[in-house]
Amino acid sequence: MKILTLRFGFLFLLPAVMLLACLPAMAGQGSVLERIHDADQPFDNMQIESAYQLSLKTVLAKESYQGGVFRVLVRKDAISRYRCSVCHTKKKPQVRDGALITHGDIKINHGEGENVLACIECHDRQERDFLVDMQGRKIDFDHSYKLCGQCHFRPKRDWLGGAHGKRVTYWAGERVVMNCTSCHDPHSPAFKTKMPETYSLPLED
Repeated sequence: MKILTLRFGFLFLLPAVMLLACLPAMAGQGSVLERIHDADQPFDNMQIESAYQLSLKTVLAKESYQGGVFRVLVRKDAISRYRCSVCHTKKKPQVRDGALITHGDIKINHGEGENVLACIECHDRQERDFLVDMQGRKIDFDHSYKLCGQCHFRPKRDWLGGAHGKRVTYWAGERVVMNCTSCHDPHSPAFKTKMPETYSLPLED
């Protein structure tokens, strides 16, 4: 019984001993109030850096939101056949059915009825390494949200505000969000309807 009492007593004393060991280091920093009074710069919680480095490649967005600037995941690294200009040159294709061989796996299901999109409506006709908007302005693949937003303006508004899409860093750190094409297939962006995997059983009377 005495041994058990000694063991439990040691467990209760351990936090106090650890606190006493840390007091000299804490004393050097001063109390919280002292540090507040001594501060010569205002505290800005929007400038907190994440303690962990994001391993994914990102680019600074060409848009802003109510919190300022933010970053998006790159797109070009995820495209297996980029750069497009490797094949799309000014030379005449020498292979038969080249488009079918290289892009035969792409099924365009974007738009409805008479508004179904064609390749050239999103891809620049002359410089295939770029997208193009309705005004003929070139758009980098990493900033595809600028192209998507010209038609899907409400989802883009929600994306900028944080209600659509997904953030991939800590809330206290720099804002990094997924690009539209991180979730949506650009050639067939709508998700297939499916039943939920789990559901609540009906209540019994």
